[in-house]
Amino acid sequence: MAGGGAAEGGCRSEEEEAAAAAVACEALRLLRIEPSAAGPGVEREGGAAQCSRNVLRKRRRWERVLAAKRWKRRQEREKSRARRAEGPGAASRDGGRASAALVKERLLEAKASGPRLCVDLGMADCMTQKETSRLASQIRRLYGANRRAKKPFWLCLTEFVVGSLIYEECFRMNDGFSNYVMDTTEESYLDLFPLDAIVYLTPDSENVLEDIDPNKVYVLGGLVDESIHKKLTLQRAREQSLQTARLPIREYMVKTVNTKNYHSETLAVNQVFDVLSTYYETRSWPAALKAGVSSGKGYALPDAVK
Repeated sequence: MAGGGAAEGGCRSEEEEAAAAAVACEALRLLRIEPSAAGPGVEREGGAAQCSRNVLRKRRRWERVLAAKRWKRRQEREKSRARRAEGPGAASRDGGRASAALVKERLLEAKASGPRLCVDLGMADCMTQKETSRLASQIRRLYGANRRAKKPFWLCLTEFVVGSLIYEECFRMNDGFSNYVMDTTEESYLDLFPLDAIVYLTPDSENVLEDIDPNKVYVLGGLVDESIHKKLTLQRAREQSLQTARLPIREYMVKTVNTKNYHSETLAVNQVFDVLSTYYETRSWPAALKAGVSSGKGYALPDAVK
């Protein structure tokens, strides 16, 4: 039994030597040292190797290097997790607050000096719940674009009735809606502004919008693309004896060939705003229309068609 135990012990010793030799050879490979260069006797017949003191010392040094690298990577991962836990803007929170203050200042300047843009929600009853949800989403995008604008408009949601479907959808779908820097009122724009200052923007108007006047109030009909209400906004504006205008899509763009032969000048409220905002900043209708009129409408600038 004792002899058998000794034999097992000898067997384990050889296995350990082989494992140590394999580790040492791998370390030497990483250090770009050939096993044969480590000194005589490193390799021996049958693939088993004995490591010299020099090789073992290099191996231990390499293991310390690897351990240091692992520790550094672990530290970086912990720091990264901590930053994510604090939030995306944690590193520049003070800068973010300053930026938000500047945005608010620009928006309030627009309230004082114009121009103004109203979204007429007096036709909300003409829409389904799905369409109303789409409109709430478009209002969020419109507001976001206005916040980013270098020359923003002052926004106002008129006939925004508490408890109505559009009221509920705006608060349900738009985080922080109550903090939006804009006016919301149950009143009509007719009660807020003189008639001669109001320009109702509708794709069915015969008048072309040529410029943006800071002293005017521009009104967009709160209807979404899917709503098939032919000339509803034009009829509403005429009944209220208001000036009307349409975007100069036909004047600056051309119809494109598409499989459905579809061409529409009806844009979502946020797309109309993108056109107005870009024009107000650049004074270029081609640039403005490019920013707001998607290719799916069947129109493009002449240069894009050639």
